[in-house]
Amino acid sequence: MVETYLYHLPFHSMGYRRLSHEDRVVIGALRSAGHSLRSIAQELGKHHSTIVRELQRNRKSNKSGYHAASARLRAECCAMQRHDGRRKIAHVPWLAGYVVRMTKRYWSPEQIAGRLQKLRGHTVVCHETIYQYIYNQRSDLKEYLRCKTKYRRRYGSNQRKRAREEEKNKRRIDKRPKIVEKRTRVGDWEGDTIVGRERTERILTHVERKTGFLVADRVQATAASVREAAVEHLSRCTVHTITYDNGPEFAEHELIERGLEATVYFSFPYHSWERGTNENANGLLRQFLPKKTAFSSVSQADLDRICDLLNNRPRKRLCYLTPSEALRKERCVGN
Repeated sequence: MVETYLYHLPFHSMGYRRLSHEDRVVIGALRSAGHSLRSIAQELGKHHSTIVRELQRNRKSNKSGYHAASARLRAECCAMQRHDGRRKIAHVPWLAGYVVRMTKRYWSPEQIAGRLQKLRGHTVVCHETIYQYIYNQRSDLKEYLRCKTKYRRRYGSNQRKRAREEEKNKRRIDKRPKIVEKRTRVGDWEGDTIVGRERTERILTHVERKTGFLVADRVQATAASVREAAVEHLSRCTVHTITYDNGPEFAEHELIERGLEATVYFSFPYHSWERGTNENANGLLRQFLPKKTAFSSVSQADLDRICDLLNNRPRKRLCYLTPSEALRKERCVGN
């Protein structure tokens, strides 16, 4: 005898939930034991019509009865067919006819979907399904669309959710310790990437706020490449904090924090002046690497030579010391 569920709630008190594989196992066992459909429904907390439909749709065609594994496979196949937008329109003649007629009247897919929802009182088909139907099965209708190029699906809720989660994990610059603003210690850095002509090749720059000391690394336009270069190069330096731009290449900032035992902060979007030291350093670097330079032709040795030139150039704000001299002086004072 199958062990009964711990809950016995009436179907109307429960939220909607599709039958799971465990539910189907219970249905098969209780049905084989001779239980009625209503008793099975009560055991699962479902309406008895749900059990009736399940047995009608997903039982085996021969006389061997209902089996959970076979029912699961049949349900998954039906679900795949339901989610195929092209089949949804093509297999419903009135819907396909309506879409064709309205498209030829220069209605957009969004207008067609919205009109159907207004007429029927519920969502019949979404506009993206109509776009897929036109592009994949009725290419002759593309001439009636305002945008005749390939339709690109909009970012869905999953992408927005991930973006919100990433935003929650970021520390903004207004949470940064006040000592960083005063530039009274060595070890507070600002970072960003410079884009090459290929756009897949970047130069990762870090500049120390007090001394203006610059380090640069050639990286790929990926978060992993940026993280590896930052940890490898800055691990040889004193690092308390790093303030980055909001580019996706800094998505692994939490791993950078662990690797350097430092704290990462982010400027607010479109507030590049909040990382003014780094922006100025990038401008100096552009003297040697103008815009539209192909970074694939720039080696790490080339970058090291450029940084050496800049780090040994006197700065007015340092009373005409060079960044290298200022850094050495701070280390001597620290010792």
